[in-house]
Amino acid sequence: MNKQQYLKFYSISFLLMALWHMGLAQASDKELNLYSARHYQTDEALYSNFTKKTGIKINRIEADDNALAERIKSEGANSSADVILMVDAARLWRAQIDGFFKPIHSKYLDSRIPANLRSKPDAEGSTWFGFSTRARLVVYNKAKISQQDVDTYEKLAEPINKGKVCTRSGTHPYMLSLIGAMIERRGEAATEEWAKGMVANMARPPRGGDTDQIKAVASGECGVALTNSYYLVRLLRSTKPEDQELVSKIGFVWPNQKTTGTHINIAGGGVAKNAPHPQAAIQFLEYLASDSAQEYFADGNNEWPVVQSVKINNDGLKLLGPFTPENISVAAIGKNQIAAQRLLDRAGYR
Repeated sequence: MNKQQYLKFYSISFLLMALWHMGLAQASDKELNLYSARHYQTDEALYSNFTKKTGIKINRIEADDNALAERIKSEGANSSADVILMVDAARLWRAQIDGFFKPIHSKYLDSRIPANLRSKPDAEGSTWFGFSTRARLVVYNKAKISQQDVDTYEKLAEPINKGKVCTRSGTHPYMLSLIGAMIERRGEAATEEWAKGMVANMARPPRGGDTDQIKAVASGECGVALTNSYYLVRLLRSTKPEDQELVSKIGFVWPNQKTTGTHINIAGGGVAKNAPHPQAAIQFLEYLASDSAQEYFADGNNEWPVVQSVKINNDGLKLLGPFTPENISVAAIGKNQIAAQRLLDRAGYR
């Protein structure tokens, strides 16, 4: 083989090798590894619709947020995660601090998702995005409580509600985010006084989930409690006689409508730091901000879409009616969680 033939052979071999590697890359981009703390059966349709639209297969690992975080830490740089989905701003902020996310630039996500519902961007981009919202409502026993006595978060800590208040544990991210928002609005000193008032007004020590708080209010064990909106909507949409009876005994109120607005939180996610399929990951996040995906969040899991132009067909959400949400960056709420936990410890809020 002369030099000219050798060079021709080498060029063809190099081209074939490049095409082979390109084929492997294209094949690998047809799958996506999703680490999700969302545990809602209705998300099945959300994911299958993405696969139908793109041909990208989703491999899912589902666990609660803490278990998911431990897995990602243990896997380190060898993690196969492409996208990480979590629930609550406090958890997303912690995942960002722990270095779980890869910052990205996406004009589509920036145009669709309000700035206060995503991480604060820097030169490298945003690290996580909110894709649905839920509100922190007040529910009360209609036979025992006047709505005007519980129509703000602040009133729950006033003497008029002594022995009437129930909440879940103060260490739960839902509570930490609420208190993080109060710190952002009122400062630590005023928020700590509120927490002490809440402790003084407890009908029982904090325990159980949000649905447990609603049931305790309906039974009369508590007069008033806090709950995320989608737990209440599940009961409102239920056809079970026991749920209908429960709902008939409670009222609900959007807190702080005349002042700062009702506290809202998010479910969201971002591209994993060591994502093996980063382009597919960005494509998936952009899909979650599309009209069709946003409708799944509302109709499937009783959450509000973050894209305000999306039409809501969920009758349960419509029953709650319109409200004014607080206008606070969820990134700031997450950042305040450490101060919130220290404050709760000092107040004896368990």
